Amino acid sequence: MSKQITDLKIGLLGGGQLGRMLMQEAVNWNLQFSILEPSKDAPCAHLVPDFVVGDFKDYDTVYQFGKDKDIVTIEFEDVNSDALAQLEQEGVKVFPQPAILKIIQDKGLQKQFYQNNNIPTAPFALVSNKAEIEACGIKPPFFQKLRTSGYDGYGVRKIATEADMEQCFDQPSVIEAMADMEMELSVIVSRNSKGETAAFPVVEMEFNPESNMVQYLFAPAQIDATLAEKATAMALDVINKLNMVGILAVEMFYTRSGEVWVNEVAPRPHNSGHHTIEANLSSQYEQHLRAILNLKPGNTEALHFGAMVNLVGEKGYEGTPVYEGIEEILATKGAFVHLYGKSKTKSFRKMGHITIVGDNAAEVKEKAGTILDTIKVKA
Repeated sequence: MSKQITDLKIGLLGGGQLGRMLMQEAVNWNLQFSILEPSKDAPCAHLVPDFVVGDFKDYDTVYQFGKDKDIVTIEFEDVNSDALAQLEQEGVKVFPQPAILKIIQDKGLQKQFYQNNNIPTAPFALVSNKAEIEACGIKPPFFQKLRTSGYDGYGVRKIATEADMEQCFDQPSVIEAMADMEMELSVIVSRNSKGETAAFPVVEMEFNPESNMVQYLFAPAQIDATLAEKATAMALDVINKLNMVGILAVEMFYTRSGEVWVNEVAPRPHNSGHHTIEANLSSQYEQHLRAILNLKPGNTEALHFGAMVNLVGEKGYEGTPVYEGIEEILATKGAFVHLYGKSKTKSFRKMGHITIVGDNAAEVKEKAGTILDTIKVKA
């Protein structure tokens, strides 16, 4: 007889804010989680009885952590996938599957996967070093993205003109033609081991031009039904062609010429799904748990119009965080504050987020703008 879900030993690689919100969902089902995380004071440090401080990039550390688990999953993709592959070979269920994780960890392999599977994406070239960029066939303006270890805008450089070429990384990279973009979209989809899938409504995102991180998002995206259906179908196509189990955030460019290109994917809960905690019948965190436990997907229907504002450290401040304006936000109807419990702030570090829900898109957009101007994370 198989174990019931409350008896399963589940391991999570990473104990940051995504893990924190996943644990807040997991406690509702009395799930047994252990966490491996390099930082002893990470957001998850006091949320589970078995919190292991260790390097999730180290083969032996990951293998030893996972060998007595029934399931191992991630909150951050830059982990040791070779150790996960060995655990999978020995019978541990690992989601997302290590072979898929290897593709997603390398932006070059990710781009080649799209190309090989007829998934529209921006024109690109792969280079090994700075010297190869001029001969790659893509001229400025373009984005240079390190093939590995880049996240949240780190490892990405915008090269607008020939004069900017000196700023290029001298490392293996993807050179990606700049999209003539109308807006950036994201669709979060899930898939379980039975192949059952679900998709959350499309969201539109706006990015901070300096940090390249999501500044705020709106959901559902204010786009026509045909475009929403196209974006959703594309996201489901990606997760099905990957044959992936878990949750997948599919970030897309919608161009001025009406094309939809897949930009990048993240095989775990994502910044573009935080709003689902308050705005949807099921959250992205519940959906991830359902997928890795091989349960029927939850209902992704939107209950409200929603927006999400990222709280990041103000530029030039470093130290113990001070949340200026938080009392005013807590008094705002339809605003929900999520602080991540990080002991130190620094420039552009994600410190929390605020979800805004309301009866119409104009209302939540107005409140999101006010909140962005009101609350500041300083030290």
